[in-house]
Amino acid sequence: MRLILASQSSARLSVLRSAGIEPVVRVSGVDEDALVESLENPTPEETVVALSAAKAEAIEHDDECVVVGCDSMLLFEGELVGKPGTAEVARERWRRVAAKSGVLITGHTVLRVSGGEITDRASAAESTTVRFGTPTDEELEAYIATGEPLHVAGGFTIDGLGGWFIDGIDGDHTSVIGISLPLTRRLLGQVGVSVSTLW
Repeated sequence: MRLILASQSSARLSVLRSAGIEPVVRVSGVDEDALVESLENPTPEETVVALSAAKAEAIEHDDECVVVGCDSMLLFEGELVGKPGTAEVARERWRRVAAKSGVLITGHTVLRVSGGEITDRASAAESTTVRFGTPTDEELEAYIATGEPLHVAGGFTIDGLGGWFIDGIDGDHTSVIGISLPLTRRLLGQVGVSVSTLW
């Protein structure tokens, strides 16, 4: 059986490859902002799970496969934030989070597809506390200039250049990268797929 990753994230792809799975990558093109606006009073976990489900459902499915969709956002001081998008937003975010903690929440949805139809599904979210360091002004400007923080949830990575400025995490590090291996294994099990059959 083939695993389809409904994400353009190179970090998620790297996590799966390092864990023995070579997924097929298909990008959904879901309008994330419109979807979030359509939700009525969701919890942060419900928001990221809804986004992960939309991504998994939007792609073209094979006749026999499992599809994994993910979405990550940072919960900081009661506000759920995604990718900064601009240098100005990234700079402002980092100045707020420096020397503080936030919770990186990653929603996961696994779809079991048989005969070209979705026959089973499982979803959940994983939350990991991230303790931010305090980059100097020079370091922060250099980091923003690389472009990396503009296109990742919360404006940071732990597996790239941003790792220099993360003092620690409490929880699953793969979830902070973008896809929790332990949670994905459990969700695969809920739809009747053993992860070892995908290696």
